[in-house]
Amino acid sequence: MIASAVANAHGRLRRLSAAFRQESDRVSDVRAALARRWDSPVFRRAVQSTKNVATDHSMMARCIELSRNGIAEGEYPFGSLIARGETIIAEATNRVMRETDESRHAEIIAIAHARRTLRKKSLRECTLYTTVEPCAMCSFCIRAAGIGRVVYALRSPVLGGISRWDILRDKTLRRRLPLLFNAAPEIVTGVRAEEAQQVWADWNPLFWWAIKQLGFFVLP
Repeated sequence: MIASAVANAHGRLRRLSAAFRQESDRVSDVRAALARRWDSPVFRRAVQSTKNVATDHSMMARCIELSRNGIAEGEYPFGSLIARGETIIAEATNRVMRETDESRHAEIIAIAHARRTLRKKSLRECTLYTTVEPCAMCSFCIRAAGIGRVVYALRSPVLGGISRWDILRDKTLRRRLPLLFNAAPEIVTGVRAEEAQQVWADWNPLFWWAIKQLGFFVLP
């Protein structure tokens, strides 16, 4: 009887050991599957996208602050900056009124400063943030500078470099003039749009009402 009990115990131990090995193999398979998923391009893009959203909102908040600074300096409320990741490389307000020069838009000034700071012609790894959709003039400069992403708050259906003239997304520019224009940037719209329009309303309610009626600047 003792021998039989010992044999039964050994049998149970063997079965438990086999079940443990099977469970361990299943755990290993699950871990391997999760590791593959975490290392997949889709998962990495999702993580990067979440990070971009937080950075975009932070950078646009700074642009809105810059637009308010522009008002204090006698300019229209435009603010723009160029960042590489979470690091601001250059920032600017319009200088049109102060310098009596219609070309002195915030985006163009920021691009020039960023190029001098980084000592690079191409800004492909950078993002340009601006409170209003870049105009046609600024959009050509953005394409020539090779900026990788453009993020803005308010759309500009009348003057915009996307809404009115699709310069920023025009793939033929790169194909026909590769020495002058770089690839089309990624476009993100509507970031803190209501806050951006509030700056205009606070600055001059009547002027902002006229702008809205004419459709110059609108929410996405």
